[in-house]
Amino acid sequence: MKLDWQVIRFQLKETFTISYGAYSYREALIVSLNKNGVIGYGECTAIDYYGIKIDDLVKELRQIQCKIETYKMEHPVTFYELLKKNNLSSFLTSALDCAYWDLFGKLENKNFLNLNSISYSTLPESSFTISIAPIEKQIEKINVLNWQKFKVKCNKCNLDSIRTLLNTKKEIALDANGSFSIEDCKLLEDTSLAERLHYIEQPMPVGYSNYVQLNASKKVNWMADEDCQGKESLFNLKSHYKTINIKLVKVGGLTPALELIKEAKANNFKIMIGCMTESTVGISAGAVLSPFADYVDLDGANLIANDLAIGTTIQNGKILLSEKPGLGIYLK
Repeated sequence: MKLDWQVIRFQLKETFTISYGAYSYREALIVSLNKNGVIGYGECTAIDYYGIKIDDLVKELRQIQCKIETYKMEHPVTFYELLKKNNLSSFLTSALDCAYWDLFGKLENKNFLNLNSISYSTLPESSFTISIAPIEKQIEKINVLNWQKFKVKCNKCNLDSIRTLLNTKKEIALDANGSFSIEDCKLLEDTSLAERLHYIEQPMPVGYSNYVQLNASKKVNWMADEDCQGKESLFNLKSHYKTINIKLVKVGGLTPALELIKEAKANNFKIMIGCMTESTVGISAGAVLSPFADYVDLDGANLIANDLAIGTTIQNGKILLSEKPGLGIYLK
């Protein structure tokens, strides 16, 4: 098996602003695993507020390259154990784990759902992310798009803005990216307005001392993003969050995500499958978990101008899941 990679700069269709900063492009690492001319693909993105840098990812790849290329192909769960033993970052572990699932499925001529006996009748629709802007600009953007579900970024709690968003008659959720105060959250827990929001994601800065203030028994649907890094987080989160956001790069790939979903459902959490700003490579990987999801936020490839892959697509929120072998990923 041959390991290769390329660094891609994805240009965003427009500047994307969140509470952590404003971005006009994203750098990503596309990894490929080649066996007898059959290629599997995975992706991870450089994220400054996670401390993830492309140079560090490439350095890790070079260190593990020999072990991967001399690995005797077995089931993806076994390959994941190899990755875990080498203490790679979760971002790179995810890219390699997904690339291996893609390759394994292509070699077996079965897609991920077949390999894992996953069936579904319908899939939830994805939200479209609206970046931070004056409320008038956010409303304008919502009104011109044919999507039904929107996740609106904010950097403070503003009840008047929430009322205005809800008046669009679209399905609205908020992503605070840790910008709300404890006082904001207490106010939201005590107002009926928050019940009309589908969820409020990562309301306060990361950490137990903050989220312990949240009350999952209230009607507001608090969703953990950075506060949920894996199934080990669930015990502490249970009394404070109703929903967790599973991003493959955050948890380390499809293999641990399947375990996290199983454990989360056993503990009555709702599930969102989310993403970074990723190409169709990363989105196609996340999308295979959508049959398990209560919410989906997989609009990443819709935000970039120079996508490089073909696979699962998200059209006006509808997930058009590829039925091709593996994860259904092919480069253009």
